[in-house]
Amino acid sequence: MRASAFHLSTTREIPSGAETVSHQLMMRAGMIRQLASGLYTWLPLGLKVLRRVEQIVREEMDRSGALELLMPVVQPAELWQESGRWEQYGPELLRFADRHQRAFCLGPTHEEVITDLFRREIRSHRQLPVNFYQIQTKFRDEIRPRFGVMRAREFLMKDAYSFHLDTDCLDRTYQVMYETYTRIFTRLGLNFRAVRADSGSIGGSFSHEFHVLADAGEDAIAFSTGSDYAANVEMAAAVAPTGARPAPGLPMAPVAAPDGRAPQVKVHWMQGLGGQPVGLVLCEEHELNVIKAEKLSQLSAPLRPVTAEALAAMQDRSPHTGLTLIADHAAAILGDFTWFDAAAGKAWAHVNWGRDLPEPACADLRNVVPGDPSPEDAGTLDIARGIEVGHIFQLGTKYSAALDAQVLDEAGQSRTVTMGCYGIGVSRVVAAAIEQNHDERGIRWPLALAPFAVALAPLHYAKSAAVREATDALYAELQAAGISVLLDDRNLRPGVMFADLELIGIPHRVVISERSLGNHQVEYQARSEDTARLVGCGDIVALLRTEIIHQDHP
Repeated sequence: MRASAFHLSTTREIPSGAETVSHQLMMRAGMIRQLASGLYTWLPLGLKVLRRVEQIVREEMDRSGALELLMPVVQPAELWQESGRWEQYGPELLRFADRHQRAFCLGPTHEEVITDLFRREIRSHRQLPVNFYQIQTKFRDEIRPRFGVMRAREFLMKDAYSFHLDTDCLDRTYQVMYETYTRIFTRLGLNFRAVRADSGSIGGSFSHEFHVLADAGEDAIAFSTGSDYAANVEMAAAVAPTGARPAPGLPMAPVAAPDGRAPQVKVHWMQGLGGQPVGLVLCEEHELNVIKAEKLSQLSAPLRPVTAEALAAMQDRSPHTGLTLIADHAAAILGDFTWFDAAAGKAWAHVNWGRDLPEPACADLRNVVPGDPSPEDAGTLDIARGIEVGHIFQLGTKYSAALDAQVLDEAGQSRTVTMGCYGIGVSRVVAAAIEQNHDERGIRWPLALAPFAVALAPLHYAKSAAVREATDALYAELQAAGISVLLDDRNLRPGVMFADLELIGIPHRVVISERSLGNHQVEYQARSEDTARLVGCGDIVALLRTEIIHQDHP
């Protein structure tokens, strides 16, 4: 591709409102343009990268045996009402009525649509298992779209849905998809982790998230220093401390404020069953994990703080009177601790379980922190930031039961099928890759994602016949070798041309000048390197082939 015939629209200024590196660089490199909040047009350069992600995803999904289809983005309300999600999903579901006042929504996901298709198309267990996928636009009416395409309202997603007669079959497909996702993100050249995760609003009993590790990540990932254990912090188990609780010392006494020398606990008052307050007790330095707390049988669902009236009724309580308490494992082994109750605005020193407080129910209530023991008893936990780019779920019968998706088994009996769900944020992958691959000069694309593998940067292309002839010959040779190449024939000053090519992140650059040609050489520099080197004109294509093969198959 000649740059003069390709729409390159770069800028040096950082766009206002672009908070993350990926948003800034995608705008500066001319990959995307904002139409409205959370809505972006993909320009030719950005679309080339997006299509490369699609290609790898499609190849690996086809390799896994999944079947591609395409479902409508507009979905009838009746299906969502049938599954119970029409109201449950919340305001992110964009609802509207057509001219006949029939209710529809823009699809944020397609569990209902695919399950409806299945129940109309599949009749026998002999047609199972089956895994359908699509690469399609989704819309979620985010309350605060931000970070460019990382959290946009409209985005491109690969979503797949599998159907099975039993959970053993689902387990096998789930493992296939886990391996498929691992191959996809490996081929994309990303540093990623697969982590145990909460299923969220999609539902289901078992799930993994795939995270690209980057400082801009919205999720905290806990991973073991001694094994391959990894989990979203929401799901990472905090190992209960070992050892005996110390014996009580001084009598309990009210104090004006904690003195900071004794161990301290804090209490979060939540509504229990029947509306009674339940105190969740944690060490002062630990944070309550809401996902873990919501799974406690003693609390109402969803998790809700106690009402103002209930707090007022507790103002005169000391910590040992009439309380239902659940202590985190770390708080449950403390002795002579300070109890600070923000709801009552009071503190007590030298508090002990069993003497001043009843023995508490114990549970894992907290987020893990760096240095915690690994749940697999191998090393300790560390915390990194991650950008979620993929999520796989074992849905079970959540949707198939609601929509009555059944097949006949070997005995001719109707059986409700069990389902799996597997998503990749295709457009989010592009932003995540930039967050992980950039420097002060711009993007540093992994080869698999680069819009072009090689950039030819001729100096004085329009004025020098020798440069033009050598550049055109090299351009033709690279194209014949199947190497994607951008010939920058825009007749720019060298500094401006080099800055543009570094900004858009092309992995390999070849500079052709009269000086180097005088020695039968060209100047080669990889985007990942700080210096260039001279290469013989007859050797450059072989060198590029070697570099590209090495990057493609490290």
